[in-house]
Amino acid sequence: MVVGAALVLAFPTIAPNPYILSAGVVILNYAVLSTGWNFMGGFTGYISLGHAAYFGLGAYGTALLIRNFALPSFLAWFVAALLVAIIAIPVGIAALRVRGASFVIVSIAFVLILLLVFQSWRDVTGGSEGLTVPRPFPDLLRPEHHRVFYYLFAALLAVALAVWWIIDRSKFGTALKSIREDEDKSQSLGVPTTQYKLIAYVLSAVFVSFGGGLYALWFGDLDPIFQFSILIGSYMVLMALLGGVRNLFGPLLGAVVVGSALEYFKLEFGDTQFHLIATGILLGVVVLFMPDGIIPAVKALFTRSSNQASIREVTAGELLEENRARSAETVPPRRPDASGEETP
Repeated sequence: MVVGAALVLAFPTIAPNPYILSAGVVILNYAVLSTGWNFMGGFTGYISLGHAAYFGLGAYGTALLIRNFALPSFLAWFVAALLVAIIAIPVGIAALRVRGASFVIVSIAFVLILLLVFQSWRDVTGGSEGLTVPRPFPDLLRPEHHRVFYYLFAALLAVALAVWWIIDRSKFGTALKSIREDEDKSQSLGVPTTQYKLIAYVLSAVFVSFGGGLYALWFGDLDPIFQFSILIGSYMVLMALLGGVRNLFGPLLGAVVVGSALEYFKLEFGDTQFHLIATGILLGVVVLFMPDGIIPAVKALFTRSSNQASIREVTAGELLEENRARSAETVPPRRPDASGEETP
């Protein structure tokens, strides 16, 4: 973990050019989004493909608060996340009344509705022409701008990971995981499943909106087709599943793999849709061969190899001698009684 943190912090100094550094910012943004999604999907097992709704709301909320109310950039960022939390409460109450495929459909419907609204509401959102966000550090050159936001995204990711780690080891986290394993049984045992699911949903929405708002401040241009894209929600799910939704660093690992691949395919193949084909193939491989993710699969592989090695290293004679030694240790020593005979 220490080595990984050191590599993350050192990346801006070893990045060969500003483009690679900007790709690092994008990957960290993906890591924040997938970790935020994992508060809901990982703990409760509810798969949402519509979390791009909160990515877009965080981005547009930050931009509109800056442009229309002249709020300082990072104050607007926090206020936008607070507003997203308020919006997520009634949406969560409605969406969490259903489970399984129905919940997935509801989540997709929500993001599609927002896409249509933000495309049509031209006077406020700019419509399909998009919206320009004032830069919070206008005097910085582009490389320094990337560097500053790289560390801001890294700090946001650290906060998200710390909160996830705390919840994972708390009674609240245990209750959420019981919902994931068997919601009906969990409810019958007294767990307030509705309230706990709603808390996880709102917390997930807030962290995703933080990622969206920080992306808006970094990139500077917003487009509703991108901000409210189902692909963004699909990427969050794929990254979390690839790394392992039950592991703290699973979404981060998935973001590094998928984010790097997406940037590579976009660079090599331009405006083609090849990166979407590669993403679909990767998702199929994960579902078929690593349903629990890379980290659990690697752990299982090493555990199995360790067990096999221990069996090969111990011979039958050594096992027999070990059993005799254990038997000798368990037999109590005999001591002479008053008549001189040994008694146990």
